[in-house]
This record gives sequence, structure tokens and C-alpha cells, in this order.
Amino acid sequence: MTLPSTTTTAAAAPTVLVIASGNPGKVREFAALLADLGLEIRPQPEGLEVEETGQSFAENARLKAEAVARATGHWALADDSGLSVEALGGAPGIHSARYADSDAARIARLLEELETAQTGPGSSGTAPNRNAHFTAALALADPSGAVVLEVEGLCPGTILEAPRGAGGFGYDPVFSVPEAGQTFAEMDHARKAELGHRGRAFALLRPKLQALLARV
Repeated sequence: MTLPSTTTTAAAAPTVLVIASGNPGKVREFAALLADLGLEIRPQPEGLEVEETGQSFAENARLKAEAVARATGHWALADDSGLSVEALGGAPGIHSARYADSDAARIARLLEELETAQTGPGSSGTAPNRNAHFTAALALADPSGAVVLEVEGLCPGTILEAPRGAGGFGYDPVFSVPEAGQTFAEMDHARKAELGHRGRAFALLRPKLQALLARV
């Protein structure tokens, strides 16, 4: 049985879905969000690197999904996600993962940049606007590398002055979601899946993906 493709040749049903990421935390989160769809979830091959040259989260997700699908011959789901902070003009944005070389270093740089925004040359001396949002753009490519689904989810929040919580990854310990009164790092998986940017993107993706699976 086959699944319709954007190409003239029908593609194989997405019983195998490769997550286009080398981040173990992200792969685990994807697998949990997709657990009830009957798919075999695999991480992308070790050593596979995709250059993220896009100018937006959506463009980078598209590039990764296309490249991993072509490299593996399987359906591939990619996300490009990141944190945008108002006081920093939207930084780190699409450079979130490359802001520093570890999660701890990325958080340290973020807090330092916010401190500089308050006390550095040209600053007003008032507390910086700590409003921020996470964005997750998802792209699904068929085995030919053609992107067939794209969605984007947002989660608004604020940046704390110090980390809180031991869970999650990336900037999770300093990103507080007002409606929950918790950071991502303090939330259990179910709560983060409900409120988080990736969970919101998956809520948009799920009915479209299920529609594709129903046509198998």
C-alpha cells in the first residue's frame, strides 16, 4: 500500500519516520509526542550534518527534512526551534542552538546579554523587557525529499534571572510560562507537551499526519 506523494511516483507508507535531529532530548520528545501513531521512530544517522542556511525557522526545518529524507530514503520530520527575546531584538532566534557550545553556556550567555541590556553602554538602566517566545517550525518530507506538511507553533513566556528546575534541555530552566507558573524545566512531560511550542506545533501537525496515514 502506498501513500500519495507530491512527485509522480507514489512513496512508501511512513511506517518508518526519521527524526531529523542529532539532539537526543529532542528525539525523545518527538518520539513521545508520536507514540500513539504506530510509527517506527528513528534518529537521523550519526555523522549526518545539514547546513542550516535558512533565514527563518520554517526554512531551516524544510532544509533538514529534505536532506534527511533523501539521505535515508525514509519519511523525515524536522523541526527548527528557538528562543526569541524582545530585549535582544529577537536573539538568539534561529541561532539559538549555536549561541554557545553547551546548554549551560547558552543560558549563561543569554542572562549576560540581558544584564548588559540593562547596565551596558547606551542602556537606560531600567530592567530590560524579559518577554520572550519559543517557536517550533515542523516540516515533513517524503522519501524523495519533497516537503508535504509544514506547521508552526509558538509559546510566549518570560526569561528568569536564574535557572529553575532540573528537567528539559536547552533554555528550559530560564523560560517561564506565566499560565503555568513554571519553567519548562519544572514541568512534567504532559504539561510541557500541552503548553510548549513543540507540543502546539504537533497539535497542528497531528490531524494532517493522521489524514495521510488514513489514506495508506
